[in-house]
Amino acid sequence: MAWSPDKTEVKSWNEWDTLRHVIVGRADDCHIPPEEPALEAKVPEDSDMRGQWGRRPQETIDRANELLDNFADQLRKRGVRVDRPTSIDHSQPATTPDFHTDSQFGCMPPRDVLLTVGHEILEATMSYRCRWFEYLNYRPLMQQYWDEDPNFRHEAAPKPRLTDADYHPDYLSDKIGVEKRLQWTAEKFFVTTEEEPLFDAADVLRFGRDLVVQHGFTTNLKGIEWLRRHFPDHRVHTVNFPGDPYPIHIDATFTPLRPGLILNNPQRRLPEEQRGMFERNGWEILDAAQPAHNTPPPLCYSSTWLSMNVLVLDPKTVCVEKSEVYQAEQMDKLGMEVVEVDLRDAYAFGGGLHCCTADVYRDGDCEDYFPNL
Repeated sequence: MAWSPDKTEVKSWNEWDTLRHVIVGRADDCHIPPEEPALEAKVPEDSDMRGQWGRRPQETIDRANELLDNFADQLRKRGVRVDRPTSIDHSQPATTPDFHTDSQFGCMPPRDVLLTVGHEILEATMSYRCRWFEYLNYRPLMQQYWDEDPNFRHEAAPKPRLTDADYHPDYLSDKIGVEKRLQWTAEKFFVTTEEEPLFDAADVLRFGRDLVVQHGFTTNLKGIEWLRRHFPDHRVHTVNFPGDPYPIHIDATFTPLRPGLILNNPQRRLPEEQRGMFERNGWEILDAAQPAHNTPPPLCYSSTWLSMNVLVLDPKTVCVEKSEVYQAEQMDKLGMEVVEVDLRDAYAFGGGLHCCTADVYRDGDCEDYFPNL
């Protein structure tokens, strides 16, 4: 039965089928969180964020919200149903019997928290203490979908304790440089330990029957094994990108555009031994175009490679950030219609176009794109 805007249905099996219903985040009350083990390992030595924490300036929140609202309107004009989170008070501390941190983060990047696989939306464990309660921003929507769609499965992964045992205590930015980081990444030695399952939803890409998951700062091997057991009808594949000194979230590194075609960050190439599943099944892995910017925006966690963080609307249409002219040019040459979206001033609140969205419904069914495994 065809999708109807008047009927809520949760279903999305991949990153590229026609998008019909999506969640777009908000910049409301976004905070730079206090230092904590996972966060400190992520912030580069030369970042303007080091040593800072607290609520972001209101004028930057207003500007980011303006851009996010405009993006939501662009999608609506293309016939996409758009829902928005209900922001909680992120100035409140995150406190459990096991840890305390003085503030939370925000709700701009729903892709970090929510993983849609078929008729299920799964709330990730999260691996930052400041993000432990982030799922609460999306609970009103999850309750609405549950009430309106009898086939919707709302799942939540076991909440981790996030004690000091979850982090390597010596993985602090002021003690190591980029060369040491790259060595540790190549050796798959990350800030997180294997104490308990940890994963962020944004480390997972969906290819129908197959889920590709990045092992890095925010997702450990136990987290990947948890996903493997939770989705027994899927094949779950672990990937690593040794060229990334801060391996957090896969969607500025590996970007599927349509069946058979993936963009890969040229500085973080998929290792040869992990390319087999793609090569045996006729997938092309192309180097992404260079970013248009040499530095990220002020007070931004992410790298300049948010240029790759695009949102595919259908196999022939893609949203690209307006200033990322080289990425747009590459998409055009690949035969895709480019929808320009002004979002750069919202990057600092949690990422790009893929990050600030979470699928609710895409056309298509669960297909096997890798028959030769």
